[in-house]
Amino acid sequence: MTAFVLVSGPFTGGWVWDEVVARLRKAGAAPYPVTLTGMADEDGTGASSPDADQETDRHTDLETHIADVLATIDRIPLADEVVLVGHDYGIHPVLGAADRRSGRVARVVYLDAGLPRDGDPASAFVPEASAVGRADASGGGTGLVPAPAGDEWAGWGSTEGLSAADLARLDRLAAPQPVRTLTQPLRLTGDPFGRPTTGVLCTANGASIATVQMLVTAGPAHFRVLAAPTVGYFELATGHWPMLSAPGPLAEVLLRAAADEGERLSVPDTEPLAGGGTPFLLDVEERPRERHGRVDLHLPEGDADAPRPAVLFVHGGPVRPDQRPTPRDSAYFLGYGRYAAGLGVVGATLDHRLYGLADYPLAAEDVAEAVELLRAHPRVDGDRIALWFFSAGGLLAADWLAAPPPWLRCVALNYPVLAPMPDWRQVGERFRPAEALSAASPPVVLTRAGLEHPPFQETVDGFLAAAERTGAEVELIDLPLAHHGFEAMATDHTPENRAGAARAAASVVRRLTAPR
Repeated sequence: MTAFVLVSGPFTGGWVWDEVVARLRKAGAAPYPVTLTGMADEDGTGASSPDADQETDRHTDLETHIADVLATIDRIPLADEVVLVGHDYGIHPVLGAADRRSGRVARVVYLDAGLPRDGDPASAFVPEASAVGRADASGGGTGLVPAPAGDEWAGWGSTEGLSAADLARLDRLAAPQPVRTLTQPLRLTGDPFGRPTTGVLCTANGASIATVQMLVTAGPAHFRVLAAPTVGYFELATGHWPMLSAPGPLAEVLLRAAADEGERLSVPDTEPLAGGGTPFLLDVEERPRERHGRVDLHLPEGDADAPRPAVLFVHGGPVRPDQRPTPRDSAYFLGYGRYAAGLGVVGATLDHRLYGLADYPLAAEDVAEAVELLRAHPRVDGDRIALWFFSAGGLLAADWLAAPPPWLRCVALNYPVLAPMPDWRQVGERFRPAEALSAASPPVVLTRAGLEHPPFQETVDGFLAAAERTGAEVELIDLPLAHHGFEAMATDHTPENRAGAARAAASVVRRLTAPR
């Protein structure tokens, strides 16, 4: 018999699975809905209403919830095959428990959940990070994140498909979430994808199999595990709470997942973005390089006393903190830095801290610090600076487009993401380049990949529409046969794409050196 251990997202208890439980039992499975410590049962048991209970809940952390899941696993008959299902926050205690009972767990199902790794707190994945910060007891908060009510539920995930009765039930039975369950890092000793895995994506919440394939194809190397043969995928055409909005389809998908069904993804025969194996697409010579903390400067030949214009290359992401080579040491950005130096300007590269979608403010801080370092360097003309953003680093252009300093001569964008994807709820309103664009923005040099991923291309289309509406200056360099990250793909090193990359660089240098 298949035993399904069902662990729900924040503010909810085992009651949220009632309709799914009934269907799984009817199909002959053994469902085990888990009410984590401090969360509410259908009858209110476990709710955080009495003062004594609230005091206990303030000290409840992720390890407490992992222990709850372990206790459930340990009472399942040994003859049963155990499938752990983690919805939203629930994937954190599920992964912690699977790591400690690796020989007992047959499969893990990510139900509209993030992809936490060792060391990640759940707070890095929640869309309402400010609520977590306000509740943190170490900062004077209550230690409990208040449960949403009414329209506030939409801030934690799409409510598409929920009836008025469903929302009323959520309001009535939701419990405050102990903040330490969200802030304590997840600790894993093994690979979370070291066992059969299923991803169930709720399309009305912004996720889809196509977007995961896009990450595998164009993202950093660590996303390629998502295309392992042991990983399958399903989509549900509903919002973030499918156990309420689509219990029948969800139960069917869980049964199929246990039977090892599900769509598989493909791994492209190319180097991953920012990888170190593919040579740069343009011919470059090694140049003198200086390292200053997170920033490398590739210096042009010539009079060392004559300051030169500079361009700062800003990588995309998210990238892993332990990724090697780091972006600035990859052939990809070494190539750009050296190529810029060969054109007579200082080429600067940066390793910023975009390790997760919630890290855009950190990455923006790193970019600003790099710019200040660059402008203060004796080899740099601080009044002639360009910023060149790549891929999802494009969101970091918003600050500079909204309030351009006089020394910023242009902004360049290569196959950029210019608005967060629908399920990137951790990305703040600040990072919306199309909304930041105006006639006062600096000139933009935009390299558009003709074979771009459609969701990314839609953000470029929106940006170009905003440019036309506002009168912002955009030079568009179209490469019809280029993919996202074409510089890192040997198959994309065609004469046309080489010429396009050279044209973009020449345009940036021309704007850097032109008189005002």
